[in-house]
Amino acid sequence: MAEATAGAIHAPEFPDGLEWLNTDAPIRLVDLKGKLVLLDFWTFC
Repeated sequence: MAEATAGAIHAPEFPDGLEWLNTDAPIRLVDLKGKLVLLDFWTFC
Protein backbone atom coordinates (compact mmCIF):
# COMPACT_ATOMS: atom_id res chain seq x y z
CA MET A 1 0.00 0.00 0.00
CA ALA A 2 2.88 2.40 0.70
CA GLU A 3 4.02 2.03 -2.91
CA ALA A 4 0.67 3.31 -4.21
CA THR A 5 1.11 6.63 -2.41
CA ALA A 6 4.91 6.89 -2.61
CA GLY A 7 5.84 10.37 -3.82
CA ALA A 8 2.28 11.66 -3.61
CA ILE A 9 2.02 15.06 -1.98
CA HIS A 10 -1.37 16.25 -0.89
CA ALA A 11 -1.48 20.04 -0.70
CA PRO A 12 -4.26 22.57 -1.27
CA GLU A 13 -4.15 24.86 -4.29
CA PHE A 14 -3.08 28.44 -3.71
CA PRO A 15 -6.07 30.72 -2.96
CA ASP A 16 -7.44 32.90 -5.76
CA GLY A 17 -6.39 36.55 -5.63
CA LEU A 18 -2.87 36.04 -4.24
CA GLU A 19 -0.29 38.60 -5.30
CA TRP A 20 2.69 37.02 -7.10
CA LEU A 21 6.03 38.65 -7.85
CA ASN A 22 7.84 38.19 -11.19
CA THR A 23 5.11 36.08 -12.81
CA ASP A 24 2.78 36.70 -15.72
CA ALA A 25 -0.04 34.63 -14.24
CA PRO A 26 -0.98 33.01 -10.93
CA ILE A 27 0.97 29.86 -10.04
CA ARG A 28 -0.76 26.50 -9.77
CA LEU A 29 0.65 23.42 -8.06
CA VAL A 30 0.59 21.50 -11.34
CA ASP A 31 2.97 24.15 -12.78
CA LEU A 32 5.50 23.30 -10.05
CA LYS A 33 5.47 19.52 -10.49
CA GLY A 34 8.98 18.19 -11.08
CA LYS A 35 10.66 21.51 -10.30
CA LEU A 36 12.81 22.60 -7.38
CA VAL A 37 10.88 25.22 -5.41
CA LEU A 38 12.44 27.65 -2.96
CA LEU A 39 10.04 29.46 -0.64
CA ASP A 40 11.07 32.74 0.95
CA PHE A 41 8.70 34.00 3.64
CA TRP A 42 9.16 37.67 4.49
CA THR A 43 7.22 40.62 5.85
CA PHE A 44 7.32 44.39 5.37
CA CYS A 45 8.34 45.09 8.98
